[in-house]
Amino acid sequence: MKSIAALHDVVTPWSDGLEPSDAELDAIEWEMPLILADVDLIDAEIAVLDRTPSELDERRIRRARRKKLAARRVLLNQAATAAATTSMPGGAA
Repeated sequence: MKSIAALHDVVTPWSDGLEPSDAELDAIEWEMPLILADVDLIDAEIAVLDRTPSELDERRIRRARRKKLAARRVLLNQAATAAATTSMPGGAA
């Protein structure tokens, strides 16, 4: 009878690739404002799950939604600018 432990390295080999690459870390850092805005929105929504939202709760949720939309807009504009500045192969713009 073969033990699965003997085949463990074949199934899930251990390598240095388990840590995120520099490019992945840069992408996470680039998206961090959107991630934090999303966390703020989720926090505001969780706070009112078990009760009726007060006027202050509604303001907090609206503010968090606007913050998230603004962060998304900034990232999309940065991505569009980066895509526009890089030339396409074959001379296409």
